[in-house]
Amino acid sequence: MPSAEFVEDVLDVVARIPEGRVMTYGDVAHAIGSSAPRAVGRVLAHYGHAVAWWRVVPVSGDPPQGHARVALPHYREEGTPLREPVTDPDHYRLALSAARLRFDHDIYRRETP
Repeated sequence: MPSAEFVEDVLDVVARIPEGRVMTYGDVAHAIGSSAPRAVGRVLAHYGHAVAWWRVVPVSGDPPQGHARVALPHYREEGTPLREPVTDPDHYRLALSAARLRFDHDIYRRETP
């Protein structure tokens, strides 16, 4: 399992993703200065209930694996851009080009010691 500091950093970034926006696992890793998107996924699998886990998606634009049906109401409530029409709540994609948090957002600015 990743270090406690890594877990805290991931959860902090995810908690700061604005409603209606998403980041990829790689984006979250980049925001914390890591090159370990799979470790981001492990953190969310174990601790994601504490944050808006549905706002972190694969670069394919699919919802988090195994959670499409549960994530869909969150996306709709928050106005997250989806590739319409969504005819199957288990198989749909986000409009990642519109939904993805831009790299000039403050979330990517790391404090230097």
